[in-house]
Amino acid sequence: MYKITVIPGDGIGKEVMKPTLEILETTNISFDFINKEAGKDCYDKNKTNLPIDTIESCKNSDATLFGAVTSIPEQKSAIVTLRKELDLYINQRPIKSYSNPNINFTIIRENSEGLYSHLEEGNDSEVIALRKITNKGCERIINYAFNYAKKTNRKKVTAVHKANVLPITDGIFKNKFYEIAKNNKNILSDDYYIDATAMYLITNPEKFDVIVTTNLFGDILSDEGGGLLGTLGLIPSANIGDKTGLFEPVHGSAPDIAGLNKANPIAMILSSCLMLEYINKQTEADKIYEAVNKVIKENKIKTPDLGGNNNTTEITNEIMHNL
Repeated sequence: MYKITVIPGDGIGKEVMKPTLEILETTNISFDFINKEAGKDCYDKNKTNLPIDTIESCKNSDATLFGAVTSIPEQKSAIVTLRKELDLYINQRPIKSYSNPNINFTIIRENSEGLYSHLEEGNDSEVIALRKITNKGCERIINYAFNYAKKTNRKKVTAVHKANVLPITDGIFKNKFYEIAKNNKNILSDDYYIDATAMYLITNPEKFDVIVTTNLFGDILSDEGGGLLGTLGLIPSANIGDKTGLFEPVHGSAPDIAGLNKANPIAMILSSCLMLEYINKQTEADKIYEAVNKVIKENKIKTPDLGGNNNTTEITNEIMHNL
């Protein structure tokens, strides 16, 4: 039996988690789902957006499914804190179009350093945010990117940075990339500046296969990937460390549509597929992928973000029917 911590969170996080668990329960895998709290609703009740028992449950689980949370100004981000507490240094975000075969790449993002290190200081007239980059952080994320390319039969890994403006921090990243690339000669390697990459994703997305980059750059490019697909509702993500993994949709809690049964559950469902891959249940993941692919390609049952008028329940039922 696999022990899975489930954190629905806020807003549509709760609405997309429910159908995801229903779909996972159709598999032949035995799960022990443990519900825990995080986010704004949790803060309103407990005066913290991430209770200690939630963190401990994640640490002691085979994996965590995370919906979405609403940010609270006076609290550190719950998801960023969880990534740090669990040392989930890898963020993996596949960007795949179901209508354009030229758009099919994966962003491998460093998840624990960079400008998301919460190293800020200052006063009313001047503030500073510190960008932390380490050799260890670069080495393990770049190694993962090349290993991922081999495992998934990808042909190229592209490093994205801004070493011309940030020669020390991004210099470490770029130098480590080409050092590791020498040991992976069967995989093509190249690099682009972040601004050029942002342009090429729009004008020439087929240039990319696997992108490896630092924390903030990867976060921004992931949302641009959502723009390429027309919605964030199709983009899942995996947060992976040496001991456990956390799986979440890229979209947020969308409080403007919360409770309206309009949310697209596909990104959350696909995130659960990444979880199944992580626990070595590829056959079950493939069945769900196939059921989701059929719904998208048939283009009949669509939530509003996909240009339709169907609701969360209807698209979930169609996926379940295909299964």
